[in-house]
Amino acid sequence: MHNDASATLNGRRVLVTGGARGLGAAFVRALVQAGAQVVFGDLLHEEGRALAASLAGQGHAAIYLPLDLADPESIKQFAEQGAARLGGIDALINNAAITNSGGKFADELSVDTWDAVMNVNVRGTWLMSTAVLPHLRDSGRGSIVNIASDTAMWGAPKLLAYVASKGAVISMTRSLAREFGAHQVTVNAIAPGLTEVEATAYVPAERHEYYLQGRALTRAQVPDDVTGPVLFLLSDAARFVTGQLLPVNGGFVMN
Repeated sequence: MHNDASATLNGRRVLVTGGARGLGAAFVRALVQAGAQVVFGDLLHEEGRALAASLAGQGHAAIYLPLDLADPESIKQFAEQGAARLGGIDALINNAAITNSGGKFADELSVDTWDAVMNVNVRGTWLMSTAVLPHLRDSGRGSIVNIASDTAMWGAPKLLAYVASKGAVISMTRSLAREFGAHQVTVNAIAPGLTEVEATAYVPAERHEYYLQGRALTRAQVPDDVTGPVLFLLSDAARFVTGQLLPVNGGFVMN
């Protein structure tokens, strides 16, 4: 486990969206092991409850709450209930997202698919960030980490709605950092590369190989590769870092 930043996460109250499986679950596990108090939300109720139970069995507490990022009322309730359960909020990881457009060319996408991806990935990130802002402001050391994607940096084909949505998340990160900075709230983005999790099971083998051969570090990317940078951005070590995009992809795309 990446413990470099963990000393400053003891007692930190963190919300995680899309935390039931994949990268989100990796964030939840890393956070509780670093001493943070965590509430995570997801549409995957069975997986969410199972993760909370598994962590409890290991002596770690993480609270699962239902969350639908496509529903503004669900976002509001998650923020309010999360703050109530934790006694406030110090940090938010905007991780939840949908793909839906995988494997289709731009002229094959339906308007409904485009709208669904934008509503969850872009509007959901915006609404969740503003829903927790009063609590982050009260914290005095608030931080948001948006999980973007390096697909928005290299323009992955046959994934237009998702790529466009993650590009919007990167731009939103910078604007929110400017607005929230007056409240001493940092806002940064992580752009992971293709990571071996359930959500990327649909990706063709040739795309995995393309990433593998294109990385400076020629190996598969796993969730633990991403948890360390996220913990750093939530820690006091990163209090003067805001509005930044950190690619975490083994050198597939470089700033």
